[in-house]
Amino acid sequence: MKNLKNSVQLIGHLGKAPEITQLEKGKRIARFSIATNENYVSAKGDKVTNTTWHNLVAWDAKADYIEKHLDKGNEVLVQGKISNRSYEDKNGQTRYISEIVINEILKLTRETQA
Repeated sequence: MKNLKNSVQLIGHLGKAPEITQLEKGKRIARFSIATNENYVSAKGDKVTNTTWHNLVAWDAKADYIEKHLDKGNEVLVQGKISNRSYEDKNGQTRYISEIVINEILKLTRETQA
């Protein structure tokens, strides 16, 4: 069995087109976010939908696949691990971000025929 200590699996829809960046030494990175929805009925009987946005990162061959095959609105299944990092913004403030680093990705949205 694979190491499950830091493993995430999500199904969601892309909120916008992925951003692809070419880094030094030829590495490529894709950054995008997906939305997952949780639906339930409140104690008052109202239907409630909670949407959570997840930041995702993919490298090299997976970034190439994402660039060629994914766009805003596509539904995807992703498997990866949670990564936390910090950076300094323009004002010198330390910012923290959690991301899912993709190990596997599968497009679930089918292409429509014209």
